Amino acid sequence: MKAPIFIRPLTKDEHSQIRAGLRSSNAFVLRRSQILLASARGERAPAIAKYLGCDDQTVRNAIKGFNIAGLTVLKEGSSRPHRLRTTFTIEAAERLKALLHRSPHDFGLDRGLWTLELAAKISFEQGIIPHKTSVASVRRALQSLGTNWKRAKHWITSPDPQYQQKKTHAIG
Repeated sequence: MKAPIFIRPLTKDEHSQIRAGLRSSNAFVLRRSQILLASARGERAPAIAKYLGCDDQTVRNAIKGFNIAGLTVLKEGSSRPHRLRTTFTIEAAERLKALLHRSPHDFGLDRGLWTLELAAKISFEQGIIPHKTSVASVRRALQSLGTNWKRAKHWITSPDPQYQQKKTHAIG
């Protein structure tokens, strides 16, 4: 069994600021203040979690955060990942862009238009990237090159006055 974790002894200023957090309208600050004060009273993480209706790992994270960073643990940080995992290197993104300038027919596909899903699949099959990836990764790779992905529009018309007549003869 792991040894119980508690916060370090509080200074008077820290204690008063944490108590002020109990009156906060921000739920994050309120919850963290409750956790820190309960730990200061000597309550263990599982008991605090049960009382507050949260996970005991949440309690441990708050206690560890306070022991490391002090009162900054009362400020809510960003929930965004610190770093996005990049599937495409710069060279791979350039190869992807070159791939998209070719026809899907060149790769044995029965279609003439690329989709992001097809680009991801063919990028993997052609060895541009080492593993399968998502549509969002392909979009990010193209954006990093300054290329904006737009779907083909089926409603595009021509300024030619006889466009409609030519279109119906070509289809019909």
